Amino acid sequence: MIHMSSAVVSTDELLQQLQWRYATKKFDATKKIADDLWQTLVESLILAPSSFGLQPWKFFVVTNPAIRQQLVEHSWGQAQVVDASHLLVLAFKKGLNTADVDRYMQNIATVRQVPLENLQGFAKVINGFLAQPPYPLDIDEWSKRQVYIALGQFMTSAALLGIDTCPIEGFSPAKYDEVLGLTELGYASVVLCPAGYRADDDKSAVLPKVRYSTNEVVQYIG
Repeated sequence: MIHMSSAVVSTDELLQQLQWRYATKKFDATKKIADDLWQTLVESLILAPSSFGLQPWKFFVVTNPAIRQQLVEHSWGQAQVVDASHLLVLAFKKGLNTADVDRYMQNIATVRQVPLENLQGFAKVINGFLAQPPYPLDIDEWSKRQVYIALGQFMTSAALLGIDTCPIEGFSPAKYDEVLGLTELGYASVVLCPAGYRADDDKSAVLPKVRYSTNEVVQYIG
């Protein structure tokens, strides 16, 4: 049987960009991401999948240079926070509840043009999960996991566009929440992702990737 490929990028192109991608240690502060490319990256965040489609997140883009400079001390002194073209802070919605589910149902009804009452079964399933998860699980921790799905999509999209990124967990979430006023908004920061273009003298850019072999990390069962 012949299987026709529906790939929109070649396998070589995809792997080439994933090989090219690395956690950029030093950004060129003079290079900025063009507006159209940045908006494409924003759309990649909007299109990120999440469990139930709930999207328990918000993405904050810090544009004020003074605030970004202030955040360096809360980022273990990592200069990427100020040198990158854009600083993205990925946050989760704290304490998801029935109001969030109602809002989501209303959005589905509007976008798909279906009666709201037709969605009550789906809403009941989600509310049941939030009230009594089928396994020991803190809902805020579950929401944080969703944020990492969006992070992965953002980084891969950036790589395909030739844009550098650096995921950062080395920061103080509580201080970020304080400086950016996230607590008052009902959100909490999870991970950072500066984006821009690597500096020519970033030695990390040319280091070979260190990965375990396929046989060590992929196992087929069946």
